[in-house]
Amino acid sequence: MPLQTDLLGPETLPLLLVASGLIISIMEALAPGAHLIVVGIALLAAGLVGLLLGPLAAPLASPFVLGLLVMLFGAVAFYGYRELDVYGGKGQQQTSDSASLRGSTGRVTERVSPTAGEIKLDGGGFNPYYSARSVSGEIDEGTEVMVVDPGGGNVVTVESLEAGPDDIDRELARARERNGAEVEEDDRSPADAGADRERETERE
Repeated sequence: MPLQTDLLGPETLPLLLVASGLIISIMEALAPGAHLIVVGIALLAAGLVGLLLGPLAAPLASPFVLGLLVMLFGAVAFYGYRELDVYGGKGQQQTSDSASLRGSTGRVTERVSPTAGEIKLDGGGFNPYYSARSVSGEIDEGTEVMVVDPGGGNVVTVESLEAGPDDIDRELARARERNGAEVEEDDRSPADAGADRERETERE
């Protein structure tokens, strides 16, 4: 029985590339900022070239040529992605993953509670709206908030910036006061210390 050398038809690999490119592009739309769009465009473009030109020139549908096309389109997509500054804020650090959302500020667009809500992040890029949960209590619409836990990037945990000082803030203030008092004592000159001793001697 002869071995089957052509397990896949000439259009199968380009179809797989197109499908993979679409899936990865959709993933980027669901979780923006992961730069998956570059890979998605590269796979999609190479697959389309293979599908369109494959029947006319069979060598264009070979795995080697398609691999080169993926790299070529990937480089072009990456360059365009960087130059077009898709997520805005050129010249500043962009959100590359969910962890970089920590510390970002924004405003509440739908009342935020421990179970539901929505915020709009300042400089949030293409889609600045995120589902949000509060650390505790409810945060009213229009309140300025800060991301304290980015979660997976789709649902962030926030706290209000308009709330009064918490325990940590109060403890930091007490520590600053103590340090300030110690610095004042250290700054006293030896002459001042001598004058204090003379006053104490006179009192005796």
